[in-house]
Amino acid sequence: MNEPENKVESKRPVVQPECSIAEEDGKVRLHVEMPGITRDGIEVSIEKNELSIVGKDHRKEVEGTYLLRERRRGEFRKRFIIDETIDRDRIEASMADGVLTLTLAVKEAAKPRKVEIK
Repeated sequence: MNEPENKVESKRPVVQPECSIAEEDGKVRLHVEMPGITRDGIEVSIEKNELSIVGKDHRKEVEGTYLLRERRRGEFRKRFIIDETIDRDRIEASMADGVLTLTLAVKEAAKPRKVEIK
């Protein structure tokens, strides 16, 4: 799974949320950190071999002057190239505690298997 170069023509900075990718039980899991973002502010889509996560942070700005601001706000986008071993019809998404989890099922034909010796 590769992450393509992010070429977005916009005057606003695009935030790329942090993520981790793990393989568990024959599935690939993406954990994307999105603190303060609700599921209504996120769109996950698949087009050809590209898995995209896009959205916007709808939280209100804090009134006053920031003394420290480490969290970036605005539009966010994260894109991944998925190969033919991923079953696009069995991708699942869930959101809990500010983390979006995408579970990508690997096609049965792509899973390793043992060959019986006769």
